[in-house]
Parts: sequence; C-alpha cells; structure tokens
Amino acid sequence: MRRAQVVELVGIAKRPDNQIVRPGREATILRRLAARHTGPFPMQVLARLWREMIATFSRIQGPFAIAVYAPEDRRGFWDISRDHYGSSIPMTAVNTPAAAIRAVADGTATVGVVPMPEEDDHDPWWRYLMNQDPKTPRVVASLPFCGRGNARGDDRDALAIALIQHERTGDDRTLLGIELTEDRSRGRLKEALEAAGLTTVSFRSWTGRETGGGPLHLVEVADYVDLQDKRLAAFAANMGDILLRTTPIGGYAVPLGSSSDPKKL
Repeated sequence: MRRAQVVELVGIAKRPDNQIVRPGREATILRRLAARHTGPFPMQVLARLWREMIATFSRIQGPFAIAVYAPEDRRGFWDISRDHYGSSIPMTAVNTPAAAIRAVADGTATVGVVPMPEEDDHDPWWRYLMNQDPKTPRVVASLPFCGRGNARGDDRDALAIALIQHERTGDDRTLLGIELTEDRSRGRLKEALEAAGLTTVSFRSWTGRETGGGPLHLVEVADYVDLQDKRLAAFAANMGDILLRTTPIGGYAVPLGSSSDPKKL
C-alpha cells in the first residue's frame, strides 16, 4: 500500500512525458533478484510475482493496455503476455501482427505483442518498422523473460513493441532491418557486419519481390545498437552502393538463463 502511494506520486511527476513502460529497467530488476536468489522457491514464480507488481504499478501511473497477436490457433501468445504483463492489465487479442502494430501506433494499446519472426513469413511484420517515423513502434522486450510456465500451444517466443526506444542493460540484442538494391548472400552480410564490429546471432530474409522493393534482411546482433552507433557507418562503408538503408527496429534485454546461449530469431 505504501509503494502504491509512492507510485501515484511518481506518475503525477512524470506527466506530461509519462513514459510508464521501462522494459530495460524491469529486466535489470529481475536480473538482480535472480542473482541473489537461493533456496527451493522457483525463480520463475518469483519473477511472475514481481512482473505482476511491476505491471500493476505501471498502470497506476497512467493508461496501460496490451494488444496481443493471439488468433484461435495461437493462444500461447496470450498466456506468455499475461504472465509478463500481469492479470490486471487490459489485453485485447488481434488476429494479425499488423493489427498489433496499428494499435500501438494509434495509441489504442501501450504495448503490442507479436510473434518472434520466422523464416517462412510471407508478409513479415518487421518490415513495417523499418522507418524513422516517431509514430512507428520499436521492439522493446522479448517474451517470456523467465521461462514459459504452463502456457498453452507451441513454444514460440514473442517480442513486445512500444512507442519508445529500447534501453541499454549491459546484456542486449538489437534487431537491424537491412535493405539492399540486389541479392547478396547472408555470408557476405555477416562478413561485412562482423568486420564493422557487429556480432551476428541470426538472420531472417524477405525478397521484397511482391512489392517491387529490394531484398530485406532482419539481423539480430549481440549488443545494444542505436542510429548513432559508429559501427553502422562502418558497415555501410563495407557494403558500398548495394546498401539502401540499415534501420535499428529495436531490441531487448537477453532473458534470464539465455546469456550464454543467445536466443535465435
């Protein structure tokens, strides 16, 4: 009760900026709890308790709602979203990732939950985040952060998006959207990225032929990267004229238990 009173005052002090979603800070709190945790009480349950408090206190500070990609055959995404954002936060199921993106962009939702990209996506949602429009959401978290529990359905993970930049936590992944003028192998891209100091974790690709555009690649790199990062300029120099743009579309704090075995897209 005392904490809730303080949170109310914090919410008033934050206005009009009122950024109530702080995924990086939340990940840091949970990592600190995990580092000192001992005994038989499951860490996954401890994380769930804190996630409930974090989400509820965030809602006390201001409006907070979630749009979750959760069609009838993918209810597991609803479960891991509820586990992460708590049982008291309003959540709405949508049938496409694009609908979750629109909900965040137009302010209907504070956070959208979309599926982790797959190689065979015929219309990958991540390509809609490859611009610098401030109304375009960014990836800010990876779900689940501490195990799947008894979530229904398959074991696909998800990404959270919001109208904020992802925060540096010291153990991060960044997603780079790359557009080329012509096809190049992933091996060539990997060489150019790593020559610029960007360690690659995984690739997803889309030809762009359906829209008349150039080939697109989503590359996960093992670090925090923003638009001002000098390594992006070095990568551009390595690629030359075939590179149209490189756009960081966000990133996330590496989930608990994943630091030595990075999550693959």
